Amino acid sequence: MLRSLRVRLLLGAAIAIFLALAAAWVAMTVLFERHVEHRIEADLIRDGLQLAAALSVAPDGTPVLEHEPGDSRFFDPASGLYWQVSTPQGVLNSRSLWDQHLPEPKNVTSLEWQNRILAGPFNQQVLLVERFIRPVRANTDVLIQLAHEQRSLHEAREEFGEELALFLAILWLILSAAAWAQVELGLRPLRHVRNEVETLKRNPRERMTAVHATEIEPLTRAINELADAREKDLSRARRRAADLAHGLKTPLAALAAQSRRAREAGAREAADGLDQAISAATSAIEGELARSRAAAIRAAPSGNTTIAQPLIESLVGVVEKTEFGARLVFEVNVAEDLRLPVAGEDLLEIAGALIENAARYARRRVRVTGQAIAGGALVVEDDGPGIESEKVAEVLMRGGRLDEAGSGHGLGLAIANDLVDATRGALTLLRSELGGLKVTVAWPATDLSASR
Repeated sequence: MLRSLRVRLLLGAAIAIFLALAAAWVAMTVLFERHVEHRIEADLIRDGLQLAAALSVAPDGTPVLEHEPGDSRFFDPASGLYWQVSTPQGVLNSRSLWDQHLPEPKNVTSLEWQNRILAGPFNQQVLLVERFIRPVRANTDVLIQLAHEQRSLHEAREEFGEELALFLAILWLILSAAAWAQVELGLRPLRHVRNEVETLKRNPRERMTAVHATEIEPLTRAINELADAREKDLSRARRRAADLAHGLKTPLAALAAQSRRAREAGAREAADGLDQAISAATSAIEGELARSRAAAIRAAPSGNTTIAQPLIESLVGVVEKTEFGARLVFEVNVAEDLRLPVAGEDLLEIAGALIENAARYARRRVRVTGQAIAGGALVVEDDGPGIESEKVAEVLMRGGRLDEAGSGHGLGLAIANDLVDATRGALTLLRSELGGLKVTVAWPATDLSASR
């Protein structure tokens, strides 16, 4: 799965977004807590200023308040909100403190309010603000302290964190979906490249278009250059192989003539040896020429179709005049309007190889059938010895001698298989109802065949 570029990008984006949102959750939770603390501190300082405004000192040095802050929590015992004013001679505190006291001051001045978090009354963690104030016409400083319990702050932070986590989880899903869309859009040019490579595989003469994203243009240019070099190398190799094969035909014909003279002169063993060598060399040449023809078919543009019946009839007429075809009955069941997705010369070679092969090994009957399924199919059957099922792979081996497969069929099937493969078809071998071999060639549906 990790070999998929799409999965890698999506997984990386999902993890990166998750980590970013997790960091945002931590930071926003901390910021929320600090914001609430600052708000509480500001409220406590406001109440402290109200206390300072109403504060005076009695002649005996005890603090006196004209009125208390109006927050109702100051009047409920252990409510979590407390105030206390004190001098060395006396202490006043809110009803909420009941019989408790706020902690002793620490590093407190009269210049500004100080704040700290510590253990407070009723075993509560509190935020404490404190400051020394000297009222008008007083000779002593008064300590003003106000405290707010921290438990409600922690609860608010937890509730905020839960709601924020839910929101960020939904946001993660939305951003992951956006990342998926971005990855799909980013990989779409590669899908076009893949489709063009498939076209290039079907037709080596095709080339990839240059209209691609800037980042992909070097890749398409390199593929086109590689295809050009490959086509040139294959073309040179095919020409050399074809030239060599054609060049050997004349010496082989001369050797055949020498074999006939040797046989007429009574040297039958030498003639038989020459005939076997000539036959092997001829088969190799025919196979090489067939492969050259198959390579040329692959390189040619596809899309041609051929009406099958007249071509099949003409082939049967030719084979009937041969020595091995004259003794057979040929049955042709091909519709007049059947079109096969193959060029005429290619169908001539494929059907010719199959019909000739069937005629060579049939006992009395050969049947040729055309079928309008998918892109079209051609079936050639005979009542000969057939081929054992375990020998089929060996029979269709490229470059093999099929008469060595054990059932008598010759080189024609291997040549036909190469040509069928070059025309994007598939060749299968089965047992025929006639008792011999059934060869089926089927082509996939194409735009042209589908429109008929």
